[in-house]
Amino acid sequence: MTLEKVIAISGKPGLFEIISQSKSGVIVESLADKKRFPVNSLHNISTLNDIAIYTYEEEIPLKQVFCSIFDKEEGKESINPKSSKNELLNYFSEVLPDFDQERVYASNIKKVLAWYNSLVAANFDFTGLKAELEQEKTEEES
Repeated sequence: MTLEKVIAISGKPGLFEIISQSKSGVIVESLADKKRFPVNSLHNISTLNDIAIYTYEEEIPLKQVFCSIFDKEEGKESINPKSSKNELLNYFSEVLPDFDQERVYASNIKKVLAWYNSLVAANFDFTGLKAELEQEKTEEES
């Protein structure tokens, strides 16, 4: 499973993995309960690989934020996404110190932490994600 295949669907809780393509859309499987269903073009879909978090300098890819959380938590789940606003902001400032506090809301942080916890529960390979980030960094420096 890669972040290119993991999606969030507007109006549906949790994360989903793209299993295959159909003529009218894609077939997805819930990471939580493994149920499969079709998703068509009427659904608003976001791949986690395409999402970024605002900082004061630039936009940081979500996969980089996930890796920071993974390092901080040593591979375990993060704090409860339903924690208080101040707890969420404090936690996120440890993970991404320069995030733009005017454009990144507590609701965004809740989603990121819930997604991260879902990926941990689904045994997502964060070490592979870290290697991918290192590879991208090496290519940029070349």
